[in-house]
Amino acid sequence: MDNDIRKIFEGVKEGSISVDEAILAVKKQPFEDIGFAKVDLHRGIRQGAAEVIYGAGKTPEQCVGIIESMLRNGQKTILITRLSKESADIISKEYDLDYRENARIGIIGSIPEPTGIGTIFVATGGTSDIPVAEEAALTAQVHGNKVVRLYDVGVAGLHRLLAHMDEIMNASVIIAIAGMEGALASVIGGLADCPVIAVPTSVGYGASFHGVSALLSMLNSCASGVSVVNIDNGFGAGYLASMINHMEALDKK
Repeated sequence: MDNDIRKIFEGVKEGSISVDEAILAVKKQPFEDIGFAKVDLHRGIRQGAAEVIYGAGKTPEQCVGIIESMLRNGQKTILITRLSKESADIISKEYDLDYRENARIGIIGSIPEPTGIGTIFVATGGTSDIPVAEEAALTAQVHGNKVVRLYDVGVAGLHRLLAHMDEIMNASVIIAIAGMEGALASVIGGLADCPVIAVPTSVGYGASFHGVSALLSMLNSCASGVSVVNIDNGFGAGYLASMINHMEALDKK
């Protein structure tokens, strides 16, 4: 994925940025202390992706303060996860916020053009898993990836998944999202030749233990190449998929 400091050095090479401007950009304070938060301004330089705001537990006013700091320091696109509708309504009065209620995600700025090496596929066992899937898909898109959604292709009707074998075999990363017994990840892991990121969801009846059953099933998958993130952690899956999808692109620079 594009690295801010790489862009600075390329700018010096091309002559669009002076050496003094580059030194100033690199030496800038790595974080801004705004009292209730220390906004990490060098996250993009260290990790290749800017800081993301976790909205749960923050007041709308705190979110606005963090957004203001990010924009002031040059961040073009801001992702806010686990954002409530009430907070989104207040933030929207201050900024142009694209709020996706189903995913509980807010986006300020434009979603960038894809820069990854391939396509990330996001598959769900059922329709009830879509909120987590949308969190994963939007996270991947905001981080510069082409995303294809395959929803409601669970093992209760395996023919639905098998109808998409061409897509599965052409994916660079697959995010498999399922509740209940969480079998989808193992099935996809046994079909695909790319990394599979499994996301257990809290969807299911009593003995599913709010996603623990799916989590344990995914951790015990007999399919190779399957990794697992936490219950309902669509953001973590989307972010990891983006990192995988950008490895070769970064290597070729």
